[in-house]
Amino acid sequence: MKKFVFNAILAFLVLGGAAAFYFVSDATKFSTQKLYLYVPEQAADKKQEIFTQLRQQPSIKALGLVDYIGSNLGIWQKLKPGRYAITRGMNLVSILRMFRNGRQEPVKLVVNKMRTRTDIANFLAKNFAWSPQETEAFLASNDSLAPFSVDSNTVATLFIPNTYELYWSKSIPKILGKLADEKDQFWKSNDRLQKAANQGITPTQAYTIASIVEEETNYNPEKGKVASVYINRWRKGMALGADPTVKFALNDFSIKRILFEHLKIASPYNTYKLKGLPPGPICVPSISSIDAVLNAPTTNYLFFVASPNFDGTHVFTETYEQHLQYAKQYQEKLNNANIQ
Repeated sequence: MKKFVFNAILAFLVLGGAAAFYFVSDATKFSTQKLYLYVPEQAADKKQEIFTQLRQQPSIKALGLVDYIGSNLGIWQKLKPGRYAITRGMNLVSILRMFRNGRQEPVKLVVNKMRTRTDIANFLAKNFAWSPQETEAFLASNDSLAPFSVDSNTVATLFIPNTYELYWSKSIPKILGKLADEKDQFWKSNDRLQKAANQGITPTQAYTIASIVEEETNYNPEKGKVASVYINRWRKGMALGADPTVKFALNDFSIKRILFEHLKIASPYNTYKLKGLPPGPICVPSISSIDAVLNAPTTNYLFFVASPNFDGTHVFTETYEQHLQYAKQYQEKLNNANIQ
């Protein structure tokens, strides 16, 4: 720090008091709260990377002074890759010290519902220093994913909805490693591992069922019942017959009504054709859906259909005959509403 102060004083003497004004006052020129600058690991000239971004937009005053002092202190030669945040109102001393110390601002990664592997790849690429293409290639490689005990079908299980602080310049393996650690802590908390064992399912199976529940209903009070239906079907060796898995197989989430033609799709995610759970989750479910599976009540329900009242609730039944009655009422309502 003494060397930094010495050089700053030297610059003051050389360049004059007018330039030194920026050392102690607001040196920023932008109106937003923060200005983010990005230095990729592969950047051949990190100084050029920073100054190109600074010159492309209203940024900071006295750029020549920043260049001069930074060069004299060897800041640009030692600049670390990362995401740097200049906060409105910062002076030049604070800005230069931030670069010299490599003080990055972490990314607040907010994990919410995502459906496909492509969605996940785009989400990560938007927040970190990788392209969507290289991210998706990594997520599609079982060899790359093996250290995290997932494969290309189950990689979504690494994502537990929460907010995580992670550095922008971290590699894909390091980010996934952090998420894997958080996932382990999640399952160890609140007796979740024991609850899964009590249901006779693994955490991955619970997560997969929860993803179907998540797509079936937004009504939290019924999530446990919906989960019990799929658990009951699975235990009896029945086909799950879950409409959301067909939408996933078709990669068309705009479908409002599953028709017979949709059920023809040849896919391991077509749970009308194939028995058992799909190869992996069909979305990143909410924690409420995961816990609904783990705490699913013991029922004899094997069927459910949306209420003809269109109020977000469902009618649950134990027999197919009962189910057909309520399903007919619902279909008639759909037809009357001209919903295809």
